Amino acid sequence: MKKLLSLATILSLAIGGAAAAKELSLAYFMGPKHPMNAAVFTPFAEKLAEVSGGELTVQQFPGGALNSVPPKQYAILLDGVADIVFTLPGYTGDVFPMTNVVTLPTVCDTSAACTQALLNARSVIEKEYNAKLLAVWANVPPILITKDKPVRTLEDLQGMKVRVTAKQDVPFVEALGASAVAQPVNVINQNLANGVIDAIAIGPSAIGSFKLHEPANYITTWFPGSGSAFVLLMNKDVYDGLTDEQRGWIDAAADESLSMSGGVAFGKAGQRGLDIAAKAGVEMIDISDEEKARWNAKIESALESMKAESAGDMTIGEIMKIMMGG
Repeated sequence: MKKLLSLATILSLAIGGAAAAKELSLAYFMGPKHPMNAAVFTPFAEKLAEVSGGELTVQQFPGGALNSVPPKQYAILLDGVADIVFTLPGYTGDVFPMTNVVTLPTVCDTSAACTQALLNARSVIEKEYNAKLLAVWANVPPILITKDKPVRTLEDLQGMKVRVTAKQDVPFVEALGASAVAQPVNVINQNLANGVIDAIAIGPSAIGSFKLHEPANYITTWFPGSGSAFVLLMNKDVYDGLTDEQRGWIDAAADESLSMSGGVAFGKAGQRGLDIAAKAGVEMIDISDEEKARWNAKIESALESMKAESAGDMTIGEIMKIMMGG
């Protein structure tokens, strides 16, 4: 039924042109109070309605209403279950290796800078998607959240099982002496509480969104890595089925400012997450520059090796250079 509804959207847009109002479905797996709704989804919907004079509108389907399994967001877009989806390329790192270069250490150090890095490489990374890339942005670089063991030194990491967002993160965690496992964000609260994992490497905005302060006792406020990527995608057939005027409305509603809004919002949400954790009594651990240098020395070889690897038709090092403005 969901596929039929989306196909009906395509047909009605193709047949009706701009003669009648059309409604596009937008699916995401977080709740409607998530910062990305206020920063990206609702602004996109509001601007689209404005520039189209109400002829193109958006209906949101939050909380996994169309898909409760976050890594399948891209699949439901391809299948026509939703016209527009929010997803994390890190969940399917093999599919989006170029986008996920932004997660690598040294690329960027704030959510705004990481978002700009993605925009620098937009013409490169959009080739990875069998979809219209509406927006791309990043969160704050990772922190480390633990329950049973504080992490103050490199030695404290030895043997720990650390949850990471993307496959690209794995070699660096292992170079530090821990083991890495990629898990979707909606399971990590319970997994940390139950001891399935020992630590979570994640942007601090997730603390408030997924209540990670509840199972946590310690937060190490720095961990090697850069921001994770997020994208808002539109079904290619739906986009291509629009008139030239309607596609222009979509493009106007999804200009570069929409992506930057996501990055700025993640910066604020990251600080809010740390404040929530501190207020809840979670111990904040700020490691020294000398200790950070020890960690960076451990991952240097893994980073240099990765730069030589291919991602699409380029090397990871070449993409890093573009992202960093080189």
